[in-house]
Amino acid sequence: MMNTNASPLDRLAIYAAAKESNLLQNAKIDQTLYQTYGVKRGLRDQNGKGVLAGLTGISEIQSYREENGESVPCEGKLWYRGYNIVDLVDGVLEGHRYGFEETAYLLLFGELPNKEQLTEFVRTMAVSRTLPTNFVRDVVMKAPSADMMNTLSRSVLTLASYDDNVADLAIANVLRQCLMLIAVFPMLAVYGYQSYNHYEKDDSLYIHRPDESLSTAENLLRMLRPDKAYTELEARVLDLALLLHMEHGGGNNSTFTTHVVTSSGTDTYSTVAAALASLKGPKHGGANIKVVQMMADLKRNVTDISDEDAVSAYLKRLLSREAFDRKGLIYGMGHAVYSISDPRATIFRGFVEQLADEKHKKREYSLYAMVERLAPEIIAKERHIYKGVSANVDFYSGLTYSMLGIPEELFTPIFAIARIVGWSAHRIEELINMDKIIRPAYKAVMPNRAYKPLGERSTD
Repeated sequence: MMNTNASPLDRLAIYAAAKESNLLQNAKIDQTLYQTYGVKRGLRDQNGKGVLAGLTGISEIQSYREENGESVPCEGKLWYRGYNIVDLVDGVLEGHRYGFEETAYLLLFGELPNKEQLTEFVRTMAVSRTLPTNFVRDVVMKAPSADMMNTLSRSVLTLASYDDNVADLAIANVLRQCLMLIAVFPMLAVYGYQSYNHYEKDDSLYIHRPDESLSTAENLLRMLRPDKAYTELEARVLDLALLLHMEHGGGNNSTFTTHVVTSSGTDTYSTVAAALASLKGPKHGGANIKVVQMMADLKRNVTDISDEDAVSAYLKRLLSREAFDRKGLIYGMGHAVYSISDPRATIFRGFVEQLADEKHKKREYSLYAMVERLAPEIIAKERHIYKGVSANVDFYSGLTYSMLGIPEELFTPIFAIARIVGWSAHRIEELINMDKIIRPAYKAVMPNRAYKPLGERSTD
């Protein structure tokens, strides 16, 4: 019997807890049936290769090469619009430029901009870093939450109310919406955090306006920090992080979500909110937080973090579900696609080391480098795996954000600030090329049953 004195929310919780066993019993599917019917669980085959669900001209990932009719693992490679990510990074660094805006132009329009095009694009994005009157006060500051991704989603959906052409799917209109969201995402994320930090953590409130003369990375640090100050290295490392997180093929969970939701014919704001919901999951964009938390647990439980034997023993305890969150995972190790190396992590590593020098965090970086070296060997010995394991980009991004003084609550939103560029490109690509709503098949495996009148049903 339910307690009638309980609050409505408590009554819901009590009812849900009582019905949990029904769900566990009636929703559980015999796991052998997946193999019986040849179901590609996770839209991947038994070797982890993704099911071909579409075509894209935006980016490409390579982790295998064909040799004598067989797939052989190779060093990971990533292309944006046909350009190797290594060449794009080198070009930005050699030109001593910030790369976020230039790469965003490439992903959106399919070509690298010339000087005039880049100048026009940068200026257009700079003047677009503005929110509706009183939006920060009336929307962002209302109901502050530690979950910045939900705060970001709420802000995105509310912006739809200010758009007179919200449902217009003309490409020019969708591009306008996407450019506006790319421009204001840093403001929505940082202001959401500042509101939470003030109202929930009782700290001072800082709402710094973006500077039109600064890059996205510079403005992020400027808006986040009370004194608006940052070093050039800090801004360039953050810019590189944004560049590397912008896009990663059409098959990653949030980008596939973008294609699926776009194919239904819905608006840009709803599509981006759906992509944000996907990205926030710990198996996707939230992984870098887990890396930082895992490493903090390692330092609490290993007396000498320079002792390889002691660190190896801790990593083995992780795999045997005896340490940290007891999930049996070494976070930041392994990727759904890459086996030998993640090119983003390879590029990022050297810049993270430079930042560690500037921040006097060399010992911290050395620990990460040790875990990166030891973990693949330990995983290979302890687990039966079908492909190699290497550090992914999340392994170093969390350390980088920590050294930049970025709070954990903003780790995944920063991923979103970068990835919305890729989402936008894929949304437009889907709208231009879509033919049908995306609707994969599910095999029904429940038995047919005879209907019983209410009075004849079991009371058990």
